Amino acid sequence: AGDPASAGPTTPTCRRPRHPLRHRPDQPDRPPADAAGAGPTSPIGRRPPARPATIVVVPAPELPEVFWVRQRATGPTVADAGAATAEALAGLDLGARVEPGRTVAVAVGSRGIARLAEVVRTTVAHLAGLGLAPFIVPAMGSHGGGTAEGQAAVLAGYGITEAAVGCPVRSSMDVVEVATSPLGLPVHLDRLAVEADHVVVVNRVKPHTLFTGDIESGLAKMLLVGLGKREGAATYHRATVDVGWPAIVADVVPRVLERVSVLAGVALVENAQDDLAHVEAVPGDQILAREPALLARARALVPRLPFDDVDVVLVDQIGKDRSGTGWDPATLGRKGSVHQPDPAQRPRVRTVVVRGLTEGTAGNALGLGLAELCRTRVVDEMDRDATWLNALTSGNVAAAMVPIHLATDRQLLEACRARTGLRGLADARIVWIRSTLELGVVAASAPLLDEATRRDDLTVLAGPVPLPLDADGNLPDLLPDP
Repeated sequence: AGDPASAGPTTPTCRRPRHPLRHRPDQPDRPPADAAGAGPTSPIGRRPPARPATIVVVPAPELPEVFWVRQRATGPTVADAGAATAEALAGLDLGARVEPGRTVAVAVGSRGIARLAEVVRTTVAHLAGLGLAPFIVPAMGSHGGGTAEGQAAVLAGYGITEAAVGCPVRSSMDVVEVATSPLGLPVHLDRLAVEADHVVVVNRVKPHTLFTGDIESGLAKMLLVGLGKREGAATYHRATVDVGWPAIVADVVPRVLERVSVLAGVALVENAQDDLAHVEAVPGDQILAREPALLARARALVPRLPFDDVDVVLVDQIGKDRSGTGWDPATLGRKGSVHQPDPAQRPRVRTVVVRGLTEGTAGNALGLGLAELCRTRVVDEMDRDATWLNALTSGNVAAAMVPIHLATDRQLLEACRARTGLRGLADARIVWIRSTLELGVVAASAPLLDEATRRDDLTVLAGPVPLPLDADGNLPDLLPDP
């Protein structure tokens, strides 16, 4: 076979010549396969920081200028969340239905809801005032990394701690199978909630990012997915593939209400400015009947992008504290549609670019895979264990995939030319937002200025000015104030 060294140090017999378009002499060779393998502490596997792509993006001759625009505020705002919560609960006259000394599990979820801590604190105080013994349980499916400690940490990040709300926070991933539904589904519930004498759920009612029906995201979903922990969340998401979400709600919620004493649900509706618009206490046995009307109210108030025909949306941050899927696809006309605008929805957005993760999401980057492009730093900051667990539990696997990522914002904008059609980048209709929950003030590119000045519901605040790119080609981490 001959001496292996005889082939010479630069002509290994088992390697093809490097293709000139696939190898950059200024870039180091890829690490060996085992260097990118699973780390010793990761059950799923983390890789070293993602290396920015080495493709060459042809520089754009110019980028459009941007201006700042404010949408007219829509919907009411609750002035005093505590007072509104106390009034709503007082209207239920719960004291006539309970005995002093009984325990109450107050279920709180993993969403960033306006003034949530104030609402929870008032709910706890009201229950304690009836002589009951309330305690908080996390009701968030598999979120928080699917651990009791992680879920307690999520609540603490929202200011839900014993010191802040006036009662213990008890977190467990243990569940009890309390029933089998008519469809044959096992009904799992948080063990602590089952062992309590009563349950009260606190949640925002809003359109769901994927499910469609008279009941979407709210009190009923918390009873199923939130209190069902990982087992319940996985079961119901899988069953939805076969029979649809409305059938799951109708099948399982009545079984939950039969097995535990749900005293009430505290329903929260937000306005387009991501603030509290309505607080309503609903008797537990009326949740299914009342929630459709609350959803209709919430749907009329959801934040909306101010323009319908958009080439590129730059999203500063995605995260679980912004939306169940990191960013709300419905806000950008993508509900049920992946990587293509749905002609039946508004707005029509050709390209979604994700620039960062919120601190509150703790590395859970679910929703990243629904965008077309992202900054490389987002991939580096992603906690793959938490993201993949969330994706597999919810069945939304596409949301955890990694899109094309580039190192700088300038590179991303130049790459967007592939998606702007014949307009070209200088004439592209670009909207820059902090998140899909924060749409009161946005920046937009100059081609949208004429439309903005003609509309009564929009006010131009500043600009147009050049995009504030720094010497490295990056925008500020968050959209600056005008």
